[in-house]
Amino acid sequence: MQVRPYQHLSMPPATPGPPHPRSVWWTAAGWALLIATAVVVFLVIRSYGERLVAPPPPPGMTFTSRGPGAPSVLVHVLTALAAVIVLGQILARLFAHVGQPPVIGEVVAGILLGPSLIGLERSGLILPAEAAPFLNVIAQLGVILYMFLVGLELNAEQLRRRAHATVLTSHASIVVPFLLGAWLALGLYPQLSTSDVPFTSFALFMGIAMSITAFPVLARILSDRGLAKTELGVVALGCAATDDVTAWCLLAFVVGVAQAEMGEGFRVASGALAYIAVMFLLARPIAKRLLARVNGEHLSRGAVAVVFVGLLLSTLATEVIGIHAVFGAFLLGAIIPHDSTVARTFTRQLESLVTIFFLPAFFAFTGMRTRIDLVSGPSAWLMCGLIIVVATMGKFGGTFAAARLSGLGWHDAAALGTLMNTRGLMELIVLNIGLDLRVISPTLFAMMVLMALVTTMTTAPVLRVLMARRAVGDGEAERLTALPHRRSSNLNREPGTGNREPGT
Repeated sequence: MQVRPYQHLSMPPATPGPPHPRSVWWTAAGWALLIATAVVVFLVIRSYGERLVAPPPPPGMTFTSRGPGAPSVLVHVLTALAAVIVLGQILARLFAHVGQPPVIGEVVAGILLGPSLIGLERSGLILPAEAAPFLNVIAQLGVILYMFLVGLELNAEQLRRRAHATVLTSHASIVVPFLLGAWLALGLYPQLSTSDVPFTSFALFMGIAMSITAFPVLARILSDRGLAKTELGVVALGCAATDDVTAWCLLAFVVGVAQAEMGEGFRVASGALAYIAVMFLLARPIAKRLLARVNGEHLSRGAVAVVFVGLLLSTLATEVIGIHAVFGAFLLGAIIPHDSTVARTFTRQLESLVTIFFLPAFFAFTGMRTRIDLVSGPSAWLMCGLIIVVATMGKFGGTFAAARLSGLGWHDAAALGTLMNTRGLMELIVLNIGLDLRVISPTLFAMMVLMALVTTMTTAPVLRVLMARRAVGDGEAERLTALPHRRSSNLNREPGTGNREPGT
């Protein structure tokens, strides 16, 4: 072994020991001198500065400060967000144990924190009226991002391949409840609306509100039941996707009619259709070619910025046209191929943030606006029950009849009608748009929120019963068709051959 020179003199690296008491005292003295010097210098500056005179503020510009101990708006918004996230997660787990989608628990959490159950005074402690506009901004941003993610999950190619089998069923599930909702408006308009709302806008909005299907919630239910890749699941997803696209186009027209005269409404609707055509015929092919060059599973900061700028421009375009910003967000997501790197990256990175943080703001804002206490008296609850029955029968009946005409069996057609009756978050987005436009009153808004909750909550248990009966029916049919086969095979055997086939 070769020994390096002076190797025996090498010392191990020194480890820092405890500081010397004298150095600690010197450090403390230096810190105290620094602070004392800063205080003295500031007091000298203050003594001269107090003698200075500044010009008066410009007219109309005032500075207001909170009183001592008064919490800021930010404190109320953060408190409301924390409360609805915690309660929403707890209720989501409880509802999941009984086979309900987690979104039900999150929506119920927002309603529980609103004035419907705990009263205006206690609800105001969590979220006062002056903090509501700020929470609304967060809620709108959350809904825009959510609808962008919904558009990213839309498989346009699969929808195009199965268009012949799904378009009839999907449009029947829109037309029938739309007409029933317009018919129901004849009885609701004199009691739950006001003279400044035209009946045409009211009837159109009631028809659209009855026609909505929650594509994400339906997909979640199919995935939980293991039906997403079955024939029923593929047809249901195709119908729901077609339903969403058609319903949002109709909603764009209804918003245009509600915001202006009928002629202006047609202008808004034609602008929306032109924008859709540009996005799918021009922007989508360009996006496919550009995204095909993106390799790997990670996007650069520049690529992410480009997508976000495109999202903002699309939402601004739909707002300028006269329809809601969420439509532009959904449309941009729909033109991006669902299997691209951009779609996978944004879905993976945004899904938890949007569903856990941003959407609770929307639930809290919706819960604050939902006044279930306004639905009082037997007549009001009778109208609420009628809305639920008409919404359920219209969606189920239209889907069931069209599915049977398309060749589906009784159980599959009933299961498809039950799935299309899922409304969930999509219905709440539409209802909030209607309330913002003052097309529906707070009382009708509360009734429609209850309808959305009831129809969504009944989907999973009814589907479970239908699939169980279908399984029993398939097993019975299998047994009955197998028995004659066994008998014929025994009769065809030669006597004395036992279980052997002839010739063996």
